[in-house]
Amino acid sequence: MKIGIGNDHTAVELKNIISEHLKERGIEVVNFGTDSTERFNYPVSGYRVGKAVSSGEVDLGILICGTGVGISLAANKIQGVRAVVCSEPYTAKLSREHNNTNILAFGARVVGSELAKMIVDEWLDAEFEGGRHQTRIDMIAEIGETQHLEAVDKA
Repeated sequence: MKIGIGNDHTAVELKNIISEHLKERGIEVVNFGTDSTERFNYPVSGYRVGKAVSSGEVDLGILICGTGVGISLAANKIQGVRAVVCSEPYTAKLSREHNNTNILAFGARVVGSELAKMIVDEWLDAEFEGGRHQTRIDMIAEIGETQHLEAVDKA
């Protein structure tokens, strides 16, 4: 498995910790973020990881900024990306099982390194359940592609 990781200047230390944690799990890590604590605009990393996931260059992505929100918003602008911000493991797990998320985001100012590792592990160990959830993923994709939802337009 190959995971793209991106961050801004607030998350350099946590990115390095998570990268090492992933490598210990036998996962290849591709760094799309900054290694400097000088100001860095998080949309750049969100875009880079989003494009890498969307194109298949990497299997999944992890994004870290101050809160995880801004960087995930940037990634979610890329067609095919389903990025989720998680501050605890349960949501991370369900986001994979029900929403087939392909990018995980969290905040370096919100979670500590041990909690971040737990979030990552739950997310990676969960598997998409398909079924009724696939119908909803298809609906989300339709919104992204067409800017409308046929099921709603018919109602």
